[in-house]
Amino acid sequence: MLALRRALQGCTLSAAVFRAAAPKPTLSIRLMSNTKDDGQFKTWKPLAPTLRQRRMASRKDLHKGGPVRELTVAKRRTGGRNNTGRITCRHRGGGAKRRIRLVDFKRTVPGPQQVIRLEYDPGRTAHIALIRHMESGEMSYILAPAGLKPGSVVQSYMRVSLDVATGGAAQQLGAEEMSVSERMEAEARAEAQADIASKVNVEVGNCLPLKLIPIGTTIHNIGLNPQGRGQLARSAGASAQLLFTAPTGLAQIKLMSGEIRRVPVDACATIGQVSNANHKHEKLGGAGARRRRGWRPTVRGNAMNTHDHPHGGGRGKSKGNKHPRSPWGKLAKGGKTRHSKNPMLVRGRPRR
Repeated sequence: MLALRRALQGCTLSAAVFRAAAPKPTLSIRLMSNTKDDGQFKTWKPLAPTLRQRRMASRKDLHKGGPVRELTVAKRRTGGRNNTGRITCRHRGGGAKRRIRLVDFKRTVPGPQQVIRLEYDPGRTAHIALIRHMESGEMSYILAPAGLKPGSVVQSYMRVSLDVATGGAAQQLGAEEMSVSERMEAEARAEAQADIASKVNVEVGNCLPLKLIPIGTTIHNIGLNPQGRGQLARSAGASAQLLFTAPTGLAQIKLMSGEIRRVPVDACATIGQVSNANHKHEKLGGAGARRRRGWRPTVRGNAMNTHDHPHGGGRGKSKGNKHPRSPWGKLAKGGKTRHSKNPMLVRGRPRR
């Protein structure tokens, strides 16, 4: 027995040799993402209760970096206070820092401009596009219409039509009040306008005056005066339809609300619908997302005291048999707020 024990001790392997001979365990790690982006919406794995219902519009095709610094300005916040420090706009304050993107709403620079990339803009619901002039190299931001992609070429025909638009006053004169030279000038101007209308390119992203756009076209970023910037149909998914136009006078457009209104025919408009149409289906999920956007909590009126709100005071959830009102006594639901009619309005939006 002693001899056998000594024989086994002589045959023992060292620890280093044993580790070299033993098979190494393989460790396989699967990296699982907590988000899912199907091209329309981005959803989150419910690691927290606020993420279960969170749903945001997809941004996988947008630029991942920051904006062009020269095309932005700093945004100074006030927290809803005026110059005396008193709150004049409730429920504002905090939030992430932002920079305002300088978007070109006039589109007066002529010539072809190439789309460099699409970007996210924290100051609006729509996406913006960075474009570069193919001749001068100047860069600017515009509202990105739906379907616009990097590499596309857009143009503005506003500067070309300005020379033709200067004859509107002469054409409004009666034939008996116009001299021969004025009549010939008006005819030449009309021929020039017809020539321009035959050469313009009505494609998505191009900016034209309303008099050069075919009837029935979907448009956005519509101006309200000939020399002004676009003011109508600028939010995500917004658009309007051109119902009537003419060489001079007023055009008629139909907004998404159903309202039909008049607009000068020399005002600007961009072809297409505004991008990010899925914005209306977004769900923030939790209150923290609202706080990061600069919104503070809202307190219900019937939870306040009597001197703080018309709905305040009383025992329980009582409003004192009053119609819903604002903290300053104005009717909050269905009350009349307009006292004069808009002369440019043809038909108002449908009311409930």
